[in-house]
Amino acid sequence: MSALPEPLELMGAPGSPYTRKMLALLRYRRIPHAIHWASHRNPPTGYPKPPVELLPTFYFPKADGDLEAVVDSTPITRRLEREYLGRSTLPSNPVLGFLNYLIEDYADEWLTKCMFHFRWAHRADAENAGPLLIFWNMPTMPDADAQPASDSIAKRQIDRLYVVGSNAVTAETIESSYARMLHILDSLVQRQGYVLGARPSSADFALYGQLTQLAIVEPTSARITEQISRRIRAWVDRVEDLSGLTSKDSDWASQEAMRENLKPLLAEIGRVYVPFLLANAQAVMTGAKSFETTIDGRAWSQPTFPYQAKCLKWIRDEFSALSFDGQHAVRALFAGTGCETLLAGL
Repeated sequence: MSALPEPLELMGAPGSPYTRKMLALLRYRRIPHAIHWASHRNPPTGYPKPPVELLPTFYFPKADGDLEAVVDSTPITRRLEREYLGRSTLPSNPVLGFLNYLIEDYADEWLTKCMFHFRWAHRADAENAGPLLIFWNMPTMPDADAQPASDSIAKRQIDRLYVVGSNAVTAETIESSYARMLHILDSLVQRQGYVLGARPSSADFALYGQLTQLAIVEPTSARITEQISRRIRAWVDRVEDLSGLTSKDSDWASQEAMRENLKPLLAEIGRVYVPFLLANAQAVMTGAKSFETTIDGRAWSQPTFPYQAKCLKWIRDEFSALSFDGQHAVRALFAGTGCETLLAGL
């Protein structure tokens, strides 16, 4: 059993896709937990601050009995796998495990661009999101105070759209990629229930986290979701709580099934996320503060993101950890998808 406290405490917000990702994962894994609905502007009293203010923030015990504030959903997911046995969200097959890591990273780092874009690039969406962000955090705030606070948050976030690469030129790239992802995920869910078989992986929870906002909260992307796939809109509701789902190891798809099933998703990742990762990493390497590249046949420009350069390194580290046969299988799956450029030089 786990040495972690019961319940495991965390701080998060309903409008944070990563908070929703981890809450659904905790429910599926049946890990007792307690969520503090708050933010770093008004954190729960008596809890430590993390080195980087991100949501969700988990409070893990240290050896001396004090608490440590920890962020970043992907390593937290792996830590929970070490601390709690059973109902794993990581495939036992190393090749599927690598694919899971890649797809989770795509959801966390590319689809969040879609989420931020849809939330703030369209006026109706921004007018919807501003008050929600206030009332998710402080539901007792008087209306007279909430409106100026909402306007202030909306302005600050709209002014930051450039950080994720959202602008008038890139809007079509972002919105088209979201629509294609819905078609692809619809096919996967219809065929097998989840991305990597008949049981959920951490990649499913990463996709779900972004979709709690894109498919439900943001009016424009929610309308697109309903037009393309009511199946996925319904899937989001189900993935919210999979605590009653019975899973067995044989529910993971075989590598043979993945050759056909995952090709469209890998091609989408290769089409939009891979060129972003490579251009961003090159810019970070040269010390450039921003970069320009082409994604899906259109110009793309944004500030460099050092963290996402680390994402590329971690993906390559995961690949390098595979056996020779595992690496050969991944290269075969990647062939012709655009993802093969991730492995150049390896």
